[in-house]
Amino acid sequence: MKETVTASTQGLEWLTLPQALQKNKTKPRKILIDVYTDWCGWCKKMDKQVYRHPEVVRLLNEQYYVVKLNAEQRQPITIEGRTYKYNPTYKAHELALSLLNGQMSYPSTVFLNERQQVMERVPGFIPAKNFLRALAYLAEK
Repeated sequence: MKETVTASTQGLEWLTLPQALQKNKTKPRKILIDVYTDWCGWCKKMDKQVYRHPEVVRLLNEQYYVVKLNAEQRQPITIEGRTYKYNPTYKAHELALSLLNGQMSYPSTVFLNERQQVMERVPGFIPAKNFLRALAYLAEK
């Protein structure tokens, strides 16, 4: 079953993680993963105030592949032969559990380098000004 992305944030091309990893093979970039839930008010605020900020959109489009991952989605996701599924015990998707190292907080932003290794995990809402600083800092890494 294919993972679906239902985000409607203007200006950003939201991908699934498998799509971003595929693009990364031909044109390496850092990957930003927005781990969210449908019920999370701070996640919605992040979409409206941060992911629509013109400078954030510009930097993300230039330097990153951006991924939306619903931490509670039921559809399995297969990456490089491994299938991640919804875990009813934790009420979270195994991929979200793995990316967040079991520290489930929404929203959370995970930054992967071009080799698909976790660079940073940032829990919670990040105001646009701080988000821009983080993007600039991580671009240098």
